[in-house]
Amino acid sequence: MSDGARATMTAAGDSFRPHWALRHAQIQSILATKSPRRRRWLRRDDRLEACAQALLLDGSDGVRLAAYLSKQAEGVAPRGLAVLIHGWEGSHESSYLYSMACTVYAAGYDVLRLNLRDHGATHHLNREFFHSARIDEVVHAIADARRHSEAAPLYVIGFSLGGNFALRVGLYGPALDVRPRLAIGISPAINPRATMQAIDDGPTLFRWYFTGKWRKTVLAKKAAWPDLDTEALLDGSSLMAITARFAERHTEYGALDPYFAAYTLGAEQLQASPSPLAILTAADDPVIPVADFAGLRAQGALHAFDLTRHGGHCGFIEDFALRSWAERRVLELLAAHR
Repeated sequence: MSDGARATMTAAGDSFRPHWALRHAQIQSILATKSPRRRRWLRRDDRLEACAQALLLDGSDGVRLAAYLSKQAEGVAPRGLAVLIHGWEGSHESSYLYSMACTVYAAGYDVLRLNLRDHGATHHLNREFFHSARIDEVVHAIADARRHSEAAPLYVIGFSLGGNFALRVGLYGPALDVRPRLAIGISPAINPRATMQAIDDGPTLFRWYFTGKWRKTVLAKKAAWPDLDTEALLDGSSLMAITARFAERHTEYGALDPYFAAYTLGAEQLQASPSPLAILTAADDPVIPVADFAGLRAQGALHAFDLTRHGGHCGFIEDFALRSWAERRVLELLAAHR
């Protein structure tokens, strides 16, 4: 770790001390998505799943986004509504998100697990492809969710690309009357170009993982919309090359640079947010370079900036019981902003 990264470590970040055998960044990252945490919650406590209500939310302009709302039992006053947003190619069932949802629900909050467009087997709902700059439909969907849960205050918690979305809900939501009491990005992809380059240049395992997920998405989209042009989206030696063609053909930006710019988040922008924000990230994240967070510290609207030595990508697993430091830290942040 660089001296600059050490200088920005916070007391909360230093409180994450995983078992020595679990410290490696790849182990942490794999445990985020492949651990049995979801199955353990289902075995020991199925309250979240038992009361989950499937919703189709209005994203405006005819867009529909799928979500699952778990409300507190009748007669129990919820502490607020927590909206959870998964990472790229994840879903409402992703291990890291499901475990966080159960933890937050058990702490007394209503929980909405939101699927981004084309995630969670929803490729058939909207003809146009998902892309990462589609923040307006996410904000509109969260606004629509308030018809189903009037719990207040509102919190938004996102992972990886979902962390970027969560932070943008804090940035842009108030203009559409969506006002989070706190928006939390966990391992947030705030510099998409750097993230994509890190995947292309990093361990083969991660590149195979993401390109394999992307291929399944393209095939599922083609199956749902046979007349959609997907010919150029499965060829390419790198995610960067594939994304460049995607930006040209399937976004309103027409090229890679303006597309990335549409959802890149800078330090000054985050610290001037109209809503309170928090970031939890790890210096050893193999997908999100720690240099992306240069200049960030807890000031202005950024109420917490926790940079840990270990944790990998969305990992933060403490021990062999698979307890999550990030879940405990999120509960602390929610309590501090009630």
